[in-house]
Amino acid sequence: MPKTIDPIYTPSVLDVPDAMFDDLDFDALTKTVCGLQGVVDPKPKTAAIILAGGSGERFGREGGKQLVEIAGKPILTWSAEAFDAVGDVGLIVIVCPEDRQEEYLNRAINPFPFVTPIVVAPSGPSRQESAFSGLEYVTDEYDYVVLHDGARPLVSPELILHTINTCKGNIDCDGVIVGHPAVDTLKIVEDGVIMGTPDRRVFWDAQTPQVFRTGIYRRAHASALSDGFVGTDDSSLIERLGGKVLVVEGKRNNIKLTVPEDYMMLAAAVRALYLKQPEE
Repeated sequence: MPKTIDPIYTPSVLDVPDAMFDDLDFDALTKTVCGLQGVVDPKPKTAAIILAGGSGERFGREGGKQLVEIAGKPILTWSAEAFDAVGDVGLIVIVCPEDRQEEYLNRAINPFPFVTPIVVAPSGPSRQESAFSGLEYVTDEYDYVVLHDGARPLVSPELILHTINTCKGNIDCDGVIVGHPAVDTLKIVEDGVIMGTPDRRVFWDAQTPQVFRTGIYRRAHASALSDGFVGTDDSSLIERLGGKVLVVEGKRNNIKLTVPEDYMMLAAAVRALYLKQPEE
């Protein structure tokens, strides 16, 4: 019987063929792949909430996937570093299981030179409750709040800043989310029978980051809690109140680590970033 390999604790089994990776020892990379530097503006107006409380059931690893490493750094570290490099972000709130907060800090935050103040908040049973928990740590000095999946490690500071600035530059909007136009043909299905084929040109895949004006975001959470409404993402809470939410197009490598197969795509994307860097 062939030996069983754990694809989570032995991520090299998810490497692409040698023709793509050559002889680069991907997991041994210690270089800062994106060369990010932390910075905080004198009067930052945005607080970031990074959601890292998922159970990791689909990924197949009990306790979540936030500490799985790519190129020598936990997934959560990658996400936090991108926000640390945005000057208008004056606070980073990491939402994670309360009984693992010390572990998350010791493995994903403390060993790295972050400049932006970082606090942790306890995650809840659902994403929405986790987001609300993180929001409790955002003070009124921040006019904007940006939500991000901790398992999307390749978000760039440029994309984060573009999303924030788009919200700031449109006074009639309540928020801006990152998304990508749907590329697959969509089907409406009931009981296994195709009932229709909608025009995919009007459909977008929602991603993060998602930026909102803090006041409307608080009201949206309060209303959802009062009405027992559970949204599929943060934007849906604003939408149900009639708020206007814009979308900006993100890159295809803004991948969320959900299932083991996603690791391979993330590894390939990080390798591409590594090879683009100039030699020191």
